Amino acid sequence: MELAHSLLLNEEAYNQLGEVQKAEFIFDWLRYLEKLLLATSRSDVKEKQKTLVEQLLSLLNSSPGPPTRKLLANNLGILYSIGDTFSVYATVDKCNDLIRSKDDSPSYLPTKLAAVVCLGSLYKKLGRVLGNTVTDTVGNILKAMKSAESQGRYEIMLSLQNILKGLGAAAAPCHKDVYKAARSCLTDRSMAVRCAAAKCLLELQNEASFMWSTDLDSVATLCFKSFEGSNYDVRISVSKLLGTVLANALISKYPGAAASRQSIRRISLEEVLELLGTGFLRGSSGFLRASGDMLKGTSSVSRDVRVGVTQAYVVFISTLGGAWLEKNFAAFLSHILSLVSQSHPKATQVQIDAVCSRRCVSFILRATIGGLLGEKAQIAAAKDLCQAIWKLKKIVDAVMNDGNLETRLGSTDVAASQHMLVCALQELGNLIHSLGTTAVPLLQDSSAGVLDSVIAVTLHPSFPVRLAAAWCLRCIAVASPAYLTPLLDRCLERLTLLKSSPEAVTGFSFAVAALLGAVKHCPLGIPHGKGKIILTLAEDLLCSATQNSRLSAQRTQAGWLLIAALMTLGPAVVSHHLARVLLLWKCVFPVSPKDLETEKSRGDSFTWQVTLEGRAGALCAIKSFVSHCGDLLTEEVIQHLLPPLSCAVDLLTQLSSILKTYGSSLKTPSVVYRQRLYELLVLLPPESYEGNLCAILRELAADLTAPDIQVTAPTFLLPPLCHQDDLLLLSPLLQETDHRFIEEQLLLSNGIACGSLEYDPYSIYEKDVEGDSVPKPLPPTLSVISSAVKLFGVVCAHVGVAQRRLILEQLLDAIKHTKGARQQVVRLHVVSSVSSFLKYVACSKGNLGPEEMRRPALALVMGALESPSPLLRCAAAEAWARLAQVVDDGPFTASLAQVSFDKLKSARDMVTRTGHSLALGSLHRYLGGISSQHLNSCVGVLYTLSQDSTSPDVQTWALHALSLIIDSAGSLYYMHVEPTLSLIIMLLLNVPPTHAEVHQSLGHCLNALITTLGPELQGNTTSISALRTSCLLGCAVMQDNPDCLVQAQAISCLQQLHMFAPRHVNLSSLVSSLCVNLCSPYLLLRRAVLACLRQLVQREAAEVSEHAVMLAKESKQELTPDANIREVGLEGALLALLDKETDQRLCQDIRETLIHMLTSMAVEKLSFWLKLCKDVLAASADFTAVTCVDTMQEEEGDKGDDASVLTTRNDDRSHPFPNPRWATRVFAAECVCRIITQCETAHGAHFDIALAQEMKKRDSRNDFLALHLADLIRMAFMAATDHSDQLRLSGLEALLIVIQRFATVPEPEFPGHVILEQYQANVEAALRPAFTSETPPDVTAKACQVCSAWIASGVVSDLNDLRRVHHLLVSSLTKIQAGKEALSHLYNESASTMEILAVLKAWAEVYIIAVERHKNHKQPLKTITCSGESVRNGSHSSDGLLDLVYTDLGTLSRLWLAALQDFALLSLPSEFASQLPIEGGAFYTAETSENAKLHYFKSWALILHATALWLTSTGFVVADPDEGASNLSRPVTPTSMCQGSSSGATVKSPEDVYTDRFHLILGISVEFLSSLRSDATMESITACLHALQALLDVPWPRSKIGSDQDLGIELLNVLHRVILTRESPSIQLASLEVVKQIICAAQEHVKEKRRSAEVDDGAAEKETLPEFGEGKDTGGLVPGRSLVFATLELCVCILVRQLPELNPKLTGSPGVKATKPHTLSEDGSQLVSAAVVILSELPAVCSPEGSISVLPTILYLTIGVLRETAVRLPGGQLSSTVAASLQALRGILSSPMARAEKSQTAWTDLLRSALTTILDCWDPVDGTHQELDEVSLLTAITVFILSTSPEVTIIPCLQKRCIEKFKVTLEIKDPMVQIKTYQLLLSIFQYPNPAVSYPYIYCLVSFIMAKLQDIGKKKPEDTTELQIFQEGIKVLGALVAVAEEQHRSQLVAGLLPVLISFLLDENALGSATAIMRNLHDFVLQTLMQIGPQYSSVFKSVMAASPALRTRLEAAIKGNQESVRVGTPTSKHTKHLGKNSSIQLKTSFL
Repeated sequence: MELAHSLLLNEEAYNQLGEVQKAEFIFDWLRYLEKLLLATSRSDVKEKQKTLVEQLLSLLNSSPGPPTRKLLANNLGILYSIGDTFSVYATVDKCNDLIRSKDDSPSYLPTKLAAVVCLGSLYKKLGRVLGNTVTDTVGNILKAMKSAESQGRYEIMLSLQNILKGLGAAAAPCHKDVYKAARSCLTDRSMAVRCAAAKCLLELQNEASFMWSTDLDSVATLCFKSFEGSNYDVRISVSKLLGTVLANALISKYPGAAASRQSIRRISLEEVLELLGTGFLRGSSGFLRASGDMLKGTSSVSRDVRVGVTQAYVVFISTLGGAWLEKNFAAFLSHILSLVSQSHPKATQVQIDAVCSRRCVSFILRATIGGLLGEKAQIAAAKDLCQAIWKLKKIVDAVMNDGNLETRLGSTDVAASQHMLVCALQELGNLIHSLGTTAVPLLQDSSAGVLDSVIAVTLHPSFPVRLAAAWCLRCIAVASPAYLTPLLDRCLERLTLLKSSPEAVTGFSFAVAALLGAVKHCPLGIPHGKGKIILTLAEDLLCSATQNSRLSAQRTQAGWLLIAALMTLGPAVVSHHLARVLLLWKCVFPVSPKDLETEKSRGDSFTWQVTLEGRAGALCAIKSFVSHCGDLLTEEVIQHLLPPLSCAVDLLTQLSSILKTYGSSLKTPSVVYRQRLYELLVLLPPESYEGNLCAILRELAADLTAPDIQVTAPTFLLPPLCHQDDLLLLSPLLQETDHRFIEEQLLLSNGIACGSLEYDPYSIYEKDVEGDSVPKPLPPTLSVISSAVKLFGVVCAHVGVAQRRLILEQLLDAIKHTKGARQQVVRLHVVSSVSSFLKYVACSKGNLGPEEMRRPALALVMGALESPSPLLRCAAAEAWARLAQVVDDGPFTASLAQVSFDKLKSARDMVTRTGHSLALGSLHRYLGGISSQHLNSCVGVLYTLSQDSTSPDVQTWALHALSLIIDSAGSLYYMHVEPTLSLIIMLLLNVPPTHAEVHQSLGHCLNALITTLGPELQGNTTSISALRTSCLLGCAVMQDNPDCLVQAQAISCLQQLHMFAPRHVNLSSLVSSLCVNLCSPYLLLRRAVLACLRQLVQREAAEVSEHAVMLAKESKQELTPDANIREVGLEGALLALLDKETDQRLCQDIRETLIHMLTSMAVEKLSFWLKLCKDVLAASADFTAVTCVDTMQEEEGDKGDDASVLTTRNDDRSHPFPNPRWATRVFAAECVCRIITQCETAHGAHFDIALAQEMKKRDSRNDFLALHLADLIRMAFMAATDHSDQLRLSGLEALLIVIQRFATVPEPEFPGHVILEQYQANVEAALRPAFTSETPPDVTAKACQVCSAWIASGVVSDLNDLRRVHHLLVSSLTKIQAGKEALSHLYNESASTMEILAVLKAWAEVYIIAVERHKNHKQPLKTITCSGESVRNGSHSSDGLLDLVYTDLGTLSRLWLAALQDFALLSLPSEFASQLPIEGGAFYTAETSENAKLHYFKSWALILHATALWLTSTGFVVADPDEGASNLSRPVTPTSMCQGSSSGATVKSPEDVYTDRFHLILGISVEFLSSLRSDATMESITACLHALQALLDVPWPRSKIGSDQDLGIELLNVLHRVILTRESPSIQLASLEVVKQIICAAQEHVKEKRRSAEVDDGAAEKETLPEFGEGKDTGGLVPGRSLVFATLELCVCILVRQLPELNPKLTGSPGVKATKPHTLSEDGSQLVSAAVVILSELPAVCSPEGSISVLPTILYLTIGVLRETAVRLPGGQLSSTVAASLQALRGILSSPMARAEKSQTAWTDLLRSALTTILDCWDPVDGTHQELDEVSLLTAITVFILSTSPEVTIIPCLQKRCIEKFKVTLEIKDPMVQIKTYQLLLSIFQYPNPAVSYPYIYCLVSFIMAKLQDIGKKKPEDTTELQIFQEGIKVLGALVAVAEEQHRSQLVAGLLPVLISFLLDENALGSATAIMRNLHDFVLQTLMQIGPQYSSVFKSVMAASPALRTRLEAAIKGNQESVRVGTPTSKHTKHLGKNSSIQLKTSFL
């Protein structure tokens, strides 16, 4: 194909190809040429133009296929528009000649058609250049049209459209001729020609003004005619033409220049609407030529005309636009409603017509009001609708009150106005439903009186009106749930009051049922008690039904309807009333068959009618119970249901005889009864009616073959039995479209009504099937068949084999014995039933049974495969395959396939061929590849059929079957891929575009092939690349197809290709075709576009977005008129589309696409995304809201960067999103939250304003979130203060996220402040509305969360500012104080629980923060004494916050304890349910406990933490007299907390109250932590651990834990488990903190017991004291019973996880094996340090023997940590873990156990071993030296020397090694090591016990002296050497102090010369270096200290050495001089030296 890519056709390569390849080659060349011409320079084109034109024209004669001729024409047009035009006339003449040719052979046809298309393209491109030839050309084309067949007519119309487009007004001379030709084509028998004619006329009317003036009537009549017998495409095209023409007629009051020449009559809106109305009411029979039928009133308008006109109405209004509709709404509404009024009885005379007309009117209203108006205009429209309802109501009232004068007239009036009311009510309902809570102002507006008017109409005499009013109420309740309970109360009250009016009983029972159906859409629910009221009322109605025969039917129906609707409230409500309902069901049916017999003989037809209706209602209630309360359907309940069920079946068998006895008036009730029973049985498990199976089956067979059924409606029976993919293709009417609501009528033949609510009032409470529209149940006569078919499948599968065979043969006979139309009906029913049976058996993996079963089943299906109804053939093909599936026998399957082969080979008729080809496809679908030989023959047969151009239907079905085979064969199909692909391409290039269905099937095949090839398409071999090119070529052909569904196929094929071979799909052209079709009028095309976009943006969002914007900028006209991509990018266009779109699936795709784009691009295009969200949110913000923000807040300095929201409001036209709906605004607010979350993972500057500003200065392209903070706050504010509750929730969520992320961001311009401070007013203003009384609880709950986050964030430091937000929380606290009783009764009790707990949680969070701040400020204030403003303010606010909370703390603590008690009760396992309080807890009721649990789970953790902190602060001693035990019995506090189970009145002692509280908190914590669910949040776990910490912070709870060892052990085990299951370091640290406190508690307990024992046993001998602590006398620790053991386990777990080397099992040796030390992460270090510190505390919990047991483990671990983490750090520092282990060692070594009599010897041995271990760490292992830090090890040795008793370290072998280590270390060159060594020696030398210190002194002093003299000789050169010297001198100084008197003089005599040698005289002092001067100062200071202390020695030395004396004197003198002059001697250095030594000492020694 690469050869095709050149400017001129490569004729050499072309001539070598075969026929099929030639066509491909040409197509590919033309595609390439089209792009190339636009990119080539004009001169190059002109150079080759002549040859190119010749080549293109020569192609005309090579019979090009439709796509090729289109491209060819296009290229000619482009070529002439770029190059020279002088030869164009010759080209036009050539084309005209070809058209004139007399050759009529089929082979010449493509040439003629190509010439026609070329002319269209040339005129379109060149326009007026060819103006003078136009009359000849048009004349010639029109002449050709007379003899043309449909393809020719189609192409000619499109060509004329192009000619008109190109020439504009210049074509005026031909207008009339074209008009005449197009008129005849508009009623052509070919649908494609009609569409083309409509397009041509649409183009014509732009210039030909006569169409919308003088000829307007005839155009309208013509369009009405065109609608007759039309298909969906024709209706779309013609309605567009009619709507546009009429709109133009109306707008042309201001005629342009062209029109002003003729005098045009003005047309008013009334006339236009009248014209459309005529079409709607009278159809195409015209105005005057009403036939006799019409006058007699027998003919009715055909449905397709009515549907077409309906669409034209919508086009007409849409063309005029939303603003026009707003102005003219009243006139429009009255006209539309009048279509179903009494003035036009034709449209509503028969119920069937009435239902259809109403549906059309509803569609017009929905499409215009719902689609064109913004929310404010919709509210105005709703008011208009209300007025219309009032007016109609008044008419009815007048008639009803008008006595009996003209009753007949009255009743017709009532009947006639009913349809207008139904339409108005349904639209009002839909309108309010779509407005959601934004409709609340409308409902509150008393002048509109919405609720009153709807409730008033509930009493209307007409049944459908009452139902519509009920439905409207349901919509209102779903839209604003706050109205649900009041409406329910109002209706129940009226129902009770007006029980004696039949209208009221039915009307209000419908209303109550509808409102109950709304409950499941309102998450906040209704009060639980309503269920009881409704059930009582229903019982009352049922019981009183017999009292008054006038009301018996209505009351019975109402009673059962209420019970059935009650069931939708679910098990939680129904379980409480189940016994009563079961009793009612039992009573409504006779007890035994005998009673049924006696019943039959009594009564008349009226009583039977009531009885049947009542029983049908009861069955409906059972069905509702089964489907909504499945959990309650236990074995026991089924047993209760069985007797009524078997009676119901008995009655079913008797129905026919009852009908015979009592006449036909029982016909409808009996049909309804059957339907209800069948529907119920389908839902129940077949086992429950096993005994009645055969009886039921007989009845079903009788129903399905009943002689009196005349209507056939395959379209509602068969679709569920066919496969979804087949349906779309084979029945275009079943496709989903935007007009589905009205198009559905056309599925049913004219005699059948389409679905409507009045056919089944019980559907009013069911869940909506499709979106929000009214339920549309079919008439009972149809529904009963549908239920029978479903049930037949189930029952037939469960009866015995013999019975099954019998029934199938009976059905087969029934078909044989009928004739004609009746046979079709019976066959339809029978085949449906058998299909249903086979489907059921196949899905339940069953088997058909013995062989004799196959024959009847096969015969039944076989007959249907050759039925004239395509749907029946489709269902039969499905059943055929299912039959093979359930027989599951290879030979049988093969024989079925063989039957089809034989039929296909011999049959010539379309029906057989289509049926059997689909049968083959289905066999493959369900049984996989049958066998390869079958596969070959199948493919062969289908290839042949798919090329049968005489029958497009056969081609379509064959290709569809082929696609199924490709799909199922998988890799087996590889051998057929190439031929199949070339077949597809050949057909795509040759099948006429008029046969769109063939192209759709080709698309299916191509898609299947691409899937089969899969990732192999990426390959580079020649064969694969050829296949790939063909696939892409096929997609290109389909993309150019005029049919939208084919284009949708093309897009999904490209989507597949992009998935498998992304590099080979041209993204820019794909994106361009997606953008063009983004707003296509075809739903399926839009769906394909978005499915593809969603996939593309997951991989390459940025590229897709860029391509879209580039294309939009390049293209001359906007890509899609509705989506302004040029301005707002693809993202903005998608947002706008989301706002308009109603299809749920499509909206979901749009949202996902946008979310993917946001995730991958929001950070890079931050401003763009934020502006989009802001535009959407601001477009609808109320003026008040926005001005309120802007006045409260000074715009910060960046006014320039975004014009204030207010300025964008002025001009709606320029606004990218005029009036977005609330759902779109909610999505925008969610996007804002997502953007912030995305920025978190990006650059840090997003949350750092100073850094952001700096980076923005550096590069203006940088963009960070912090710079848009004002916008974020404003958007959150606008959303949070909206009318829509959903939007308020999203706005508050956004505000919460902003507060959380920006709380700590400092304000660069005002140091010490944070950036959010300036937005205080906005945050408060956003929160305030959420605390008003009418706000729903979920919004208040969210606002509480934001409040607490705002207070806790610390943004506001000033108390007065804090008070404003705090006040909001106080107000809600006051509201909830009264507990569950006082809260709103609008919602379910669990909603109050949610609100109360949200408030308590918010307070808890505030209190926790207040306490934390208070703590943090108390500590530093002790040490820091600076009087900085900030500290004072801070402390003030921290205490201030605590003070604010403190005032309410008494109340809060009570409420918190009550909430925790509730939570504790609710989290008990279900087996303890009987022990729960009957009336519920403090904040939940027993009935709503399940729903309440969820709310408790969300909030308990923080409440627990706060309660623990409060208890800690009171120290379990209540200071507040108000809060004592006496007060615990207030109503808020749960009774069980303060009362024993036995007596209610006893008041507990404070001790008991504390114990209860302690166990409550501990119990909740342990229960939660011991079984952590996977969904437990980090927040809950942390809060729980912090609560435990707080609890154990005070002595009393510690004493409880200490005294109850089992409790401590349990807690430790739970904490161990938390550590094992949660990796988070913060959680592990918090757990260790609790462990530490438990050990502390145990220590305290042991100490206390020892102390008390000593006191008690004061005089006794010490020996007899019992041993306290673990291990007692034996030292044994029992796992599971030992606290110490549990702690050790836990610590080992922590240590080994961080340092695996500590585990001997891992290292493989029991000994301590030195490895290379390593540093841990900061978290790891903290954990290890905490664990080591806990270890060191353990000996204190043990008895002496116990301590001996644990000591080795503790020492091993502590030294192990030291060894593993002793890494050398710069500056000789110790790592935190080493410091902790040294601290721990010190703690262990100084333990009293080391000196206790019983354990001393063992401890001494163990400690010596430990010291040896440390010494061994030094020695090289395996010859390699470890890089351990010497200082750490030396320090450890020093700790041993100083902290143990002397006998541990003074044994010679150890002592010698220790001294050796010091020597070695002093030799190390590292100065820091030397300094630290000297410091350690200093502490050893000063040790008071000479036995320990003297050996070190003897061995090391001379060594140190020598080192110092060395330094003295070479003089220190830097500060470190100076420091070493200073430390050495300090050591010697200490030595002097320690030495015995007789040796002291020697030491001083040795030391003085060394010191004095460093002194400088006054001359040298001036010139000395800083180091020498420091040294001089230090030495002088030391001498000054030594001199006075040992004056005698000093003097004697001085006397002995005069030289030293003079030097000393000179130095002192020099020093005094320098002090006088003010030389800055460096005192700082001196201090430094001191400090460093102090630091080291205090750290652990």
